[in-house]
Amino acid sequence: MSYFFNPAARIEYLEHVAYYESRQPGLGARYLVAFDTAMAKVCEAPHRNKIEFPPDIRRYRVPGFPYNILYRQVGADVEVLVVAPHRRRPDYWLGRL
Repeated sequence: MSYFFNPAARIEYLEHVAYYESRQPGLGARYLVAFDTAMAKVCEAPHRNKIEFPPDIRRYRVPGFPYNILYRQVGADVEVLVVAPHRRRPDYWLGRL
């Protein structure tokens, strides 16, 4: 199973990488590894995590970083809907659905 980004989620993801790299060289790369590790686990068993938003949106935390990945299974793939910071207002992304 593989994953793909909602266009707005891809922008968020790339902004996070740029932010961390600007704060400390190499930190953006650490974020990339943490995100890829998280998505490998999600793709391994997408139904492992409970549904957070019915009917099918689930959450997985990026290890070591303050972000949640909200995703859903679409056919044989996983769609990343949002890479949400823990401190941002909840549910700001619902308009993407």
